Amino acid sequence: MKKIFVDYKNLCKLCRDEKDGKIPILLFNEADGILSKRKDSTMGSVSQVENTIQNIILEEMEKLEGIMIATTNLADNLDAAFERRFLFKIKFENPTVKAKAKIWKSKLNWLPENEIEMFARNYDLSGGQIDNIVRKVTMDEILTGKRPEYEELLKLCKKEKLGETERKIGFF
Repeated sequence: MKKIFVDYKNLCKLCRDEKDGKIPILLFNEADGILSKRKDSTMGSVSQVENTIQNIILEEMEKLEGIMIATTNLADNLDAAFERRFLFKIKFENPTVKAKAKIWKSKLNWLPENEIEMFARNYDLSGGQIDNIVRKVTMDEILTGKRPEYEELLKLCKKEKLGETERKIGFF
């Protein structure tokens, strides 16, 4: 972990010297995996190692001379010490009904307008969840040679959100 920050610091110095002061961004995608709430060190050696890594990150964030961005869809899992060190925190909500309609239209332009509006209005899906449905539709089209009917799209929308329907592990 320390090497990541050392390499980033060296790259920033190199960029400042050679590229008109522009510096790179250090990106931690799915940051909740390493910036999560610290664990009680009595839980075992793995917890101790995780806490040590997190302490290194916290120390490096304090003296960082650059731009660090961390992304997560589990912000509630972040340790307060990390959250406090981020200057800006931006939360992206699910798209508006109008934006969802545009996403549906851009992905499945063969859908009638009334169906697009219905999906956008009745299903609080993120852009990524709509993409998942579109991938399933595409796979189905490849396998069957036909587009899904309205009822099949409804089922896909209902199944996309975990917890919306009862599921048992290992069974569909």
